[in-house]
Amino acid sequence: MDITPVAPIRRFDTLDDFLGTHFIYTYDNGWEYEWYAKNDHTVDYRIHGGMVAGRWVNDQEATIVRLASGVFKIAWTEPTGTDVALDFMPNEGRLHGVIFFPRWVHEHPEITVCHQNEHIGLMEESRARYATYPKLVVPEFATITYMGDAGLDNDDVICEAPYPGMTDDIRAGRYYDADYRRIGR
Repeated sequence: MDITPVAPIRRFDTLDDFLGTHFIYTYDNGWEYEWYAKNDHTVDYRIHGGMVAGRWVNDQEATIVRLASGVFKIAWTEPTGTDVALDFMPNEGRLHGVIFFPRWVHEHPEITVCHQNEHIGLMEESRARYATYPKLVVPEFATITYMGDAGLDNDDVICEAPYPGMTDDIRAGRYYDADYRRIGR
């Protein structure tokens, strides 16, 4: 898949440069994700393509650190038991991600395709009921196709379920207003 990265919205150096940024990226396997560095310990995201397309999450606790100038690592464990590690290189328009899906998510992805925050009990129950091992490990590079300066703690960034064409609407400026608020909300 040949995708051209978007130009950075600014020069990223420090963690403060990175926090508050909203990204859309496509993995080399074709899966499209939307991700927001909400603050120094929380992320929001929507999944637009791939095994769990339609899933969206708010206020996921995460470890967010600067590895080097313009290189940032984010890692978290979801209530599903899925582990995620992302290395963003926004100045290059790229990232590398590794997703460690428990066996149950690989075998029953439809259970997770929801607004996770409203179904934490179901995620925990499914994690306890179904096999977690062996994990499906998905290591992929991705191309960043959108960057927006959403500011910190903006609840309008990931505020509804993904819909077909949403990422195109965002990239075309039809989703957020000048203050990075959802249009028509």
